[in-house]
Amino acid sequence: MTSAMRVGIPSERAAGERRVAIVPEVVPRLLDAGHEVLVERGAGAGAFLPDVAFAERGAELVDGDALFGGAEILCKVQPPSSDEVARMRPNSALVSFLQPQADLALVEQLRAQRVSAFSLDLLPRISRAQSMDALSSQALVGGYAAVLLGASRLSKFFPMFMTAAGTVPPAKVLVIGAGVAGLQAIATARRLGALVRGHDVRPAAREEVESLGATFVALPLESLAGEGGYARVASDEFLDRQRELIAREVAASDVVITTAAVPGRPAPLIVTTAMVEAMTAGSVIVDLAAESGGNCEVSRAGEEVLHGQVRVIGVQNLPSSVALHASFLYARNVAAFLALLAPDAIFAPDFADELVSGTCVTHRGEIVHAPTRELVVR
Repeated sequence: MTSAMRVGIPSERAAGERRVAIVPEVVPRLLDAGHEVLVERGAGAGAFLPDVAFAERGAELVDGDALFGGAEILCKVQPPSSDEVARMRPNSALVSFLQPQADLALVEQLRAQRVSAFSLDLLPRISRAQSMDALSSQALVGGYAAVLLGASRLSKFFPMFMTAAGTVPPAKVLVIGAGVAGLQAIATARRLGALVRGHDVRPAAREEVESLGATFVALPLESLAGEGGYARVASDEFLDRQRELIAREVAASDVVITTAAVPGRPAPLIVTTAMVEAMTAGSVIVDLAAESGGNCEVSRAGEEVLHGQVRVIGVQNLPSSVALHASFLYARNVAAFLALLAPDAIFAPDFADELVSGTCVTHRGEIVHAPTRELVVR
């Protein structure tokens, strides 16, 4: 490899994806670290970032063939397509959201191509990883956008209005799940003037919910607090009891935003069809977990369903709808991770570092992520 690592930024080709892995403001940071930056022409168009903005910051604009043929580290948002993997240089590296256990064929192809693939959705949640935590940065965007989506579909105001014609009461918003997305949803709904209630299966989330001015919905359930800030997987008995207890809260809400998810597993079913049917006509549900099966029984990923007179929105890739700032945050996560993988602009991942070993899926022709490898062996 050359003394200067060539970092390649391709256009995202997945349907509906408008983000880009590096933004112009981050290019000088990579150059200062000793990298060369290759950007495919048009890569930033979906986020309203023109080619000239990248060139002015020192990036080299290239076509797709030159990018895939020349890049030693490829940075993406979405997993690469089979065609993109085939175009990558053998023994090159990849950084993106891979969700490897969802596409074992892609993992096998990366292994065969001898690509060192790192998946940011596998990043261990420790304090040292905060600057690289792309899941959290994109969840923040999703939580914000979910509230705006819900407000735009609701046939009511969010804030209270006192007018000569009478007083209009504020909307009642319930946020289920108080992780990064849920807390941002709570904060955004509060800024818009709604009465907000938040629920989480981790009692420790109460303080965070209340610090944002919302009311915490405490249910008589065992704690499911797990490692890394995530919730543990709930048993069927737990979910049955949770649904029984949360039904009244759902029925009393104008907007319900669900964010409950466990990485690598199907989303827990929390809002049943019967709960949807008990809601007031014109109410809205925004299901942020729709892509992993959904927290709402009625939701369908990528679709807006009118069930009776309740609108249920199964969102898909919501951060892409705020592509500019989502890219802005993601690019900083990627740059921080690259500093770990390629100190002194030389690709030299330290597999004794849990951030490196925890995110690596394939390396030197092997599948090194144990849970994924076990699935492939089966």
